[in-house]
Amino acid sequence: MMLKGGEFLVKNTEPESIFIPEEWTEEQLMIRDMVKDFCDQEILQPMRESGKELNASTDKDKIVELLHKSAELGLCGLSIPEEYGGMDLDFNTGLLFGEAISTGFSFATTIGAHTSIGSLPIVYYGTEDQKAKYLPKIATAEYKASYALTEPGAGSDANSGKTKAIPSEDGTHYILNGQKMWITNGGFADIFIVFAKIEDDKNLSAFIVEKNFGGITLGEEERKLGIKGSSTVQVFFTDCKVPSENLLAKRGDGFKIALNILNSGRIKLSSGSIGGGKFALTQAIIYANERKQFKKSISEFGAIKHKIGEMATQLFAAESAIYRTGKYIDEKESIAAQAGATKSESKVIGLREYAVECAILKVYCSEVLDYCVDETLQIFGGMGYSAEAGIEMGYRDARITRIYEGTNEINRMLSFGELMKRAFQEKEIDLISAGKKIPTSFVSQLFSSKYHPGEERKIIDNMKRLFIAVSGIAGKKLGMKMIDEQEIVMSLADVLAEVYVTESLFLRVEKLRKQSHESSKMIIVEQILQLHIYESLGRIRIALGHAVDSLPDGSKQKLQRKMIRRFARRYTVNPKELRRNIANYFIAESGYTF
Repeated sequence: MMLKGGEFLVKNTEPESIFIPEEWTEEQLMIRDMVKDFCDQEILQPMRESGKELNASTDKDKIVELLHKSAELGLCGLSIPEEYGGMDLDFNTGLLFGEAISTGFSFATTIGAHTSIGSLPIVYYGTEDQKAKYLPKIATAEYKASYALTEPGAGSDANSGKTKAIPSEDGTHYILNGQKMWITNGGFADIFIVFAKIEDDKNLSAFIVEKNFGGITLGEEERKLGIKGSSTVQVFFTDCKVPSENLLAKRGDGFKIALNILNSGRIKLSSGSIGGGKFALTQAIIYANERKQFKKSISEFGAIKHKIGEMATQLFAAESAIYRTGKYIDEKESIAAQAGATKSESKVIGLREYAVECAILKVYCSEVLDYCVDETLQIFGGMGYSAEAGIEMGYRDARITRIYEGTNEINRMLSFGELMKRAFQEKEIDLISAGKKIPTSFVSQLFSSKYHPGEERKIIDNMKRLFIAVSGIAGKKLGMKMIDEQEIVMSLADVLAEVYVTESLFLRVEKLRKQSHESSKMIIVEQILQLHIYESLGRIRIALGHAVDSLPDGSKQKLQRKMIRRFARRYTVNPKELRRNIANYFIAESGYTF
C-alpha cells in the first residue's frame, strides 16, 4: 500500500515499492542527454569561448533566443498537455529534466520559471478557454511566462500582499494596481501570473495578465550576486485592465494556488540543485586529477579525497530521496485520476499529498549544493577564486537556492508544522501510537553500546523513534508556544530530513542488492550508505541535543539525553577509509558517474 505524505515516519517501506534512478528508461535518459547536450552546445561552449557569463542587462536577446531554441526541442512544454502542444511528461521525468538543465547555469532559472511557476498555474487551475489561449504559445515560447507573487512588504508572508484588483462596474474587467519584485523573466515576459487581493478580500486571487494589456511598467534589471543571466525586475501595475475571464480558478483561491505551485517548485529546485552539485563535483575531480603538487596529483591527497568522498555521498543520498518522492507524486496523481479527479485536479492532489517531503528536499538539496560548490572552489584554490575558471560563478549562482521557493528557514518550519498538522489536526498520521511503543524499544536497547554494519534498518527505526519522542516532549512542554520556539522547530526539522533521506538511501541500496548490480559499484554504494549513516547519526545527535537543551527546565532533559545517546549510539565504521574508497572510485572515473 502506498504511503501518505509524511507517513514514512511511522511505517516502514519495502524497497520494491520505491523508484530508484537506476530504473530510468532509455527514453528518459535520452531526454536527459538531449538537455545536457543543449546546455553544452548553446551555453557552456559559447561561455568558454567568450570568457564571460550571460548577463540579463546586456544579453536579453540571447536569453530569449535560447528559450526559442529550447522550445524547438520541446523543452518549453514538458509539463503542458499534448492537446495544447506540450509533451505532458510524468512528474519524475520532469525532475530529471531539472537535474539536466542545471548545467545551463542561470538559464536553468529562466526556463525553470517559464515551464514551472510561470505556466503550471494555468495547467493546474486554468479553464479550458484559458488553456487553449495560452498554453500552446507558452510551449513554443511565443509567450514568455513569469510569476509575480512577491512584493516589497510581502515575501515569506505572501498573503499579506497589497496589490489590489478592483472589479469594474460593468463586471467585464478588473483594475490592477500594485508593485511586485524579484520577478524572474520579468524583463521580457509576455504574460504574468499575478497575485492580488480583490477589493478587501482576506486571501489573494490569481490572474493571467498579458503585458500588452497596458498599465505595466518594468524596473531596471536587478544587480545580483549570481544567476546574472536570468532577468529579475520589479513590475509595477498602474490601472492595468485585466479581463474578468483572466481570473484563475475562483476568487480568493490565489493563496492556495501559490502554495501548491511552490510544492512543485521546491522539489524541482531540489533536482536542479543535485544536478548542479554533480556538475561541480565532476569539475573538482577533473581539476584535482590534473593539478600537480609535490610531484603528484592533488587527488591523491587525503584532504582532497575527504571532500570528494563527502560530496559524492551527499549527492547519492539526496537524489535517492528526490526520485523516490517524484514517483510517489506520480502514483498519487494516478490514484486520484482513477478515483474520478480531472487531470488537472489529480496533479494538484499529488503535489499536495507530499508537501512535507517537498519542503524537506528543498532545504536538504540546496544545502548539499552549497556544500559541493564551496568544496569545489576550495579544491581549485586560487584558480577557483578567479573568474577565469568559472567556478566562482557556480558558487555565486548556488546561493539563491537557499532563498527562493521559500527560504530554508521557512521550509524547515513548514515541513515540521505540516507534519504536526496532519498528525494532530487531520489525524492522517498516527504519531501517538508510534510514540507509545518507544519506551519498550528503549528498554530493550539499554545495554546496546554500538551499532554494527548490517543494522541499518534498526538505526533508521531508532532515528524515527528519537524524532517522535523529542517532538512529543517539546509539544507537551511548550504547547501552542512551540510555534514561537523556531530554533527548536528547525532542529527537529533537520532530524526529520535526516530520517527521510537516510531511509531513501537505505531503500535504494536494498533494492540494488536484490537486483544484483555490478559488483564494483555495489561495493561503493554499500560504503556510501555506511558513511552517510555514520554522519547522519552525528548530525542527529547534535540537532536533538540543541532541541532538548533549549527546552525549559523540568522537561525531562536527563532522560531525553540518555535516550539520544542510546538510540543514536556509535556506528562502528571507519569514516576516513570509507571516504577514501568512495573518492578513489570517482577519481578513477574522472567524475560523478552514477
